[in-house]
Amino acid sequence: MPTPQPIRPNPPQGPVNPLPKSVIALAVVIVGVELLFNLADRGILGGASGIGLRAGAIRDYGFYGDALKWMLANGQFPLDLLVRFVTYPLLHFSFTHALFVCVFVLAMGKMVGEALGDLAVVTIFFGSSIGGALVYGLLLNDQFPLVGGYPGVYGLIGGYTFLSWVQARLLQQSQVMAFRLIGMLLGVQLLFGLLFGSRNDWLADLSGFAVGFALCFLLVPGGWARLRDVLRNR
Repeated sequence: MPTPQPIRPNPPQGPVNPLPKSVIALAVVIVGVELLFNLADRGILGGASGIGLRAGAIRDYGFYGDALKWMLANGQFPLDLLVRFVTYPLLHFSFTHALFVCVFVLAMGKMVGEALGDLAVVTIFFGSSIGGALVYGLLLNDQFPLVGGYPGVYGLIGGYTFLSWVQARLLQQSQVMAFRLIGMLLGVQLLFGLLFGSRNDWLADLSGFAVGFALCFLLVPGGWARLRDVLRNR
């Protein structure tokens, strides 16, 4: 007779699911860049000459609408200008600016990554950043640089809204409720703009949301059937 094998209990599951690798990578890059800026601002990195590191990086790697208009007018697309579409979301004006972006990346990226996968998180974040920059540069004549990860964050919020919208359809619930998060954020942004003044980068944020939502139609892994199974088991 075959020797009976001992029954091995399943390893205990942690109370919190681990973050997707893509989300961790994005957060590490954002925090790492901000750490370099903070060390330079304090004179710890590069001494006195390092104090202008943040301003120099924004000048060299931030997105400017005039640069986009110049490329389109001249039919030339140099790499040093094109790269700004994907470098500007990794730069921030301050530690607080970077901190809020990082918190949203961790929160929204976790939900999007668990449902759609790591590639979707990266694609939505940078795709929405590119889309937001294009709208910002084409529709506005703003001389202020577009800097920060909020267009990409709003893209991830668009991804989360897409998942909520699909889930509401599956459960035959009100699909309008899926858009309550973006509605609340835009309301808060409008309130802060009225109280403290605001720049025109809200247009890039809103465009990032639209791009993130739209990209999800192309990024569903394994088709709609698998997405339905994932959402039903959440």
